[in-house]
Amino acid sequence: MRITLGVTGGVAAYKSAELVRRLQTEGHTVQVVMTRAAREFITSLTFAALSGQKVITDLFANSDGGDANLDSAIEHIAVAQRTDLLLVAPATADILAKFARGLADDFLSTLYLASTAPVIVAPAMNVNMWQHAATQENLATLRKRGVRIVEPGEGYLACGMTGPGRLAEQEEILKAVREVAQAQQDFAGETVLVTAGPTCEDLDPVRFITNRSSGKMGYAVAEAAARRGAKTILISGPTALETPEGVERVDVRTAQEMLQAVKSGFAAATIAVFAAAVADYRPAEPATSKIKRTKDELTIRLKPNPDILSTVAREKGDRVVVGFAAETDHMAENARKKLESKNADLIVANDVTAEGAGFDMETNVVTIFSRDGRDLPLPRQRKTEVAQRILDEVLRVRGVLRSKRATHRAGD
Repeated sequence: MRITLGVTGGVAAYKSAELVRRLQTEGHTVQVVMTRAAREFITSLTFAALSGQKVITDLFANSDGGDANLDSAIEHIAVAQRTDLLLVAPATADILAKFARGLADDFLSTLYLASTAPVIVAPAMNVNMWQHAATQENLATLRKRGVRIVEPGEGYLACGMTGPGRLAEQEEILKAVREVAQAQQDFAGETVLVTAGPTCEDLDPVRFITNRSSGKMGYAVAEAAARRGAKTILISGPTALETPEGVERVDVRTAQEMLQAVKSGFAAATIAVFAAAVADYRPAEPATSKIKRTKDELTIRLKPNPDILSTVAREKGDRVVVGFAAETDHMAENARKKLESKNADLIVANDVTAEGAGFDMETNVVTIFSRDGRDLPLPRQRKTEVAQRILDEVLRVRGVLRSKRATHRAGD
């Protein structure tokens, strides 16, 4: 996993250096974020040398020539989006209070609010601070939100007192990390085929018909599937996006090329997500040389492109098939019709005229329509979050289908 390790200001901060090494030994990539107080106990250079990654120490670029030079004041969003797990060790009473109350006055607390990744905290503090009602209340709040607490151990503390409050043993922290990693691999054994981006249909050697799709939604689905353990094949129209880590990418240009690529990959797929904005039409007779400008009107005859989703979904068998519907009106009605006509299991529909749901945006507002009658409207959220919800629905539908097949076999 890509782990963000938050290090806060306590004597136990030095133990986090060894934790970085242990996490790397288990195959994880570690990005360290230090609070200002943490730097009083250990330097960022130590973590940079161990992790091989830039250590983030402030919400804004330092003006004093320090070791953190952020490219942007919104880097917490970028880090949040690429993080599979936020681990804070040691976690002081101060950071627990900030997390519980939603305060965001430094990089780590802001990252916590911006991330949707699982969170593990390993508290370390004075025994009285640990047992204080305020700290225990904050811990209870975090537990209700799903934050995993690795309880501190008991023993002699740096303050000279004895009792609970020392940072948990590294094996206990690593055990929690392993359990999160295992839980996130719920697509292990699956092969997910994803289409993304636009297609381009040539008018002549220099002009073509296309649409405004950026490919971001499909790429988010492909990345999420790979991070959840699936073998992922991404068939992409022309985009400026980078290939997600762990994803096999096949580049195509036209709808016909995409159809051929989909047919090649569909046989091995257990799940297919058709997020591409495929051009409905293409020029019937593309010009072999550049069409010259004249004073006359120009008429271009178009013919239909193949309907990729309905073509392959006719032979879907046990696969779960997801289609997309970008609508400008009658979204629900059109999505339900598409469910039936395309033989899909899920249709992810959005009104592209809605705020936060248009083309080439980081957010989307969708409703997921299912063949079993479930309609799931989602609020505006980042496409990375939408991708996770789509995959959650895929697993739910897969479970329903398997249950029906089992019932059918029992009846036979």
